Amino acid sequence: MKILMIAQFNTFTFEGGNSRFTYLLDKIDYSKNSVEFITSSFRHETKKKREFDEKTIKSLKYKLTMLDEPGYTKNVSLKRIHSHKVLSRNLKKYLNELDYKPDVIYCSIPSLDVAKEAVKFANKNGIKFIVDIQDLWPEAFKMKLDVPVVSDLLFYPMMKKANYVYSHADEIVAVSETYVDRGLSVNKKIKKGLSVFLGTDLKYFDKCAKDNKVTYKDNLVRIAYIGTMGTSYDLKSITDAIELLNKKNINNIKLIAMGDGPLKAEFENYAKEKKIDCEFTGKLDYPKMVGLLCSCDIAVNPIVGKSVSSIINKVGDYAAAGLPVINTQNSEEYRRLIEKYNAGFNCENGNATDISEKLELLIHNEKLRKQMGKCNRKLAEDLFDRNKNYKKIIKLMEER
Repeated sequence: MKILMIAQFNTFTFEGGNSRFTYLLDKIDYSKNSVEFITSSFRHETKKKREFDEKTIKSLKYKLTMLDEPGYTKNVSLKRIHSHKVLSRNLKKYLNELDYKPDVIYCSIPSLDVAKEAVKFANKNGIKFIVDIQDLWPEAFKMKLDVPVVSDLLFYPMMKKANYVYSHADEIVAVSETYVDRGLSVNKKIKKGLSVFLGTDLKYFDKCAKDNKVTYKDNLVRIAYIGTMGTSYDLKSITDAIELLNKKNINNIKLIAMGDGPLKAEFENYAKEKKIDCEFTGKLDYPKMVGLLCSCDIAVNPIVGKSVSSIINKVGDYAAAGLPVINTQNSEEYRRLIEKYNAGFNCENGNATDISEKLELLIHNEKLRKQMGKCNRKLAEDLFDRNKNYKKIIKLMEER
């Protein structure tokens, strides 16, 4: 099989990441498949151009193509829209000059501009096209600019692009059933999509945990948050909940927040103003993050109420770490999993009192913490292990 994979947003292992496409590229059987991977020269996480040495490029089993993208500094900006447009034009030119015909194109959304050029090329040339929905655009942007009627008009062009890609795909893969359903809602030729959580490789995760183990000799209960610190996340509610517990003389609590983002300084300053015991580590390499996460006692998943996110990266890592979760996310799919597996507590979104009450239950009951943690690990083994579940994606790519 000649497989062409396209993902604008990807973090390679040698960049300290743990992304879906990088994992798939590592697991494909190259004895029977040839693979080209197309990505951007601009890295979204760092807002900088990528720089790889020749030795790294030559060590890869697949052909890596990085197309030029001018880049941007803000996630929501006209400059970002222009940047995506330029990349999509460069992709169109590159695809039209390919010296071979792929058997399948496997392409992620976002971005919409890149995916639209990819599906147009595939349909025109009779190439099987699989879309992998990793985020809902423009729904995610409408959350940030939610003005009745105005938002619908403003984001109509993006919605039209998304519907075009979904409706012209031959197969739909997504990071949750919720996202699969979104794609199928406008595609009448596909009977069933494939939901595969982002997840993690449990074998690799456990090795990272063992090699980077952190041991404490105190009675603190550590509450972990990992991931981006931006407008989609509500760390202030967690801070308020811990403050409420401190006022009840429950002071053996420490918040450990791992990650970076535009609101990191704001969240950190807020926590310090509330005088809670906290540590904001900044972005850590994945192995080090895993070691620190596994040293904690409770995990928090505080997502703002309007978010359209579903089964996200961090909840897979929380499950792999075997930690009970305090969840405020409104995603029905994830809330059902928490209840089904008894993997923690669902809380009312933005309600610090509710969060504090659930935290208190776990802080005072080590047995309950460990029991729910074991249940969350079972969830990871059933549904989040890439080593098992990603084989379904590779099988779909290899089907003629």
